[in-house]
Amino acid sequence: MSLFGLSTSNPAFTGYFWKNSRQQKARGKMSLRGVVLKSIFCLLLVCLTAAVMWKLFFDGVEIKWFTTGGILIAIVCSILISVKREWVLPLTIVYALAKGVFIGGFSAYIHKSYPNLPFQAVIVTMATFFIMLLLYVTRIIKVTQKFKSVVITVTTVIFIIYITSFILRFFGIVISFLWDSSWFAIIFNIVVAIFAALSLLLDFDYIDRYVGKAKKHYEWFTTWGLLVTIIWLYVEVLRLLRKLAVRS
Repeated sequence: MSLFGLSTSNPAFTGYFWKNSRQQKARGKMSLRGVVLKSIFCLLLVCLTAAVMWKLFFDGVEIKWFTTGGILIAIVCSILISVKREWVLPLTIVYALAKGVFIGGFSAYIHKSYPNLPFQAVIVTMATFFIMLLLYVTRIIKVTQKFKSVVITVTTVIFIIYITSFILRFFGIVISFLWDSSWFAIIFNIVVAIFAALSLLLDFDYIDRYVGKAKKHYEWFTTWGLLVTIIWLYVEVLRLLRKLAVRS
């Protein structure tokens, strides 16, 4: 069985959202085409606000608070989606814009010290996405219950470590291996990036099982879920490349 009865590590693909929706009168069924189009649209929004932040940074504007605000707004949007599921459409759009602000600022800071690393991270993320999709479609990797349990368990542990680190920073305590460039930190980052990639397989499996069955508005939950995983993967890849660049 999966950890705590979950079938995916992504909050958007849990029974809470898919079995207890208030939007029972929504017309139509979720389609793969709808998911793809909405996901592309939201990724374009991420790129748009990321580009704006990138330009502001290299124009000399201090964007630290914009970047921090972006991640906080994204967290608030995720919480609101959990309690106001009927707002999923506008909240997913705001989430995409906010994550773009965060990613744009985060990437600009790294690009200043290590030119072109963000572009390399984008390429690696895109390649990983399509490789995972190919592995899922061809069933080279089968998403079994045991596979789900391993991925969910590890990603849950990673999440707990990150949350603990975030809280401890308020008390001046830093978990060094999350941020330094030691070999242990690099190995940890590689493991995190691998499981971020494997989480895509769980997302694909959930989408596959609900296409043509779930109501139309679930395309927005799916889009939000894919954004969560893809952006997490990009951030981990970029952090890994930066650590490797520090050691080179």
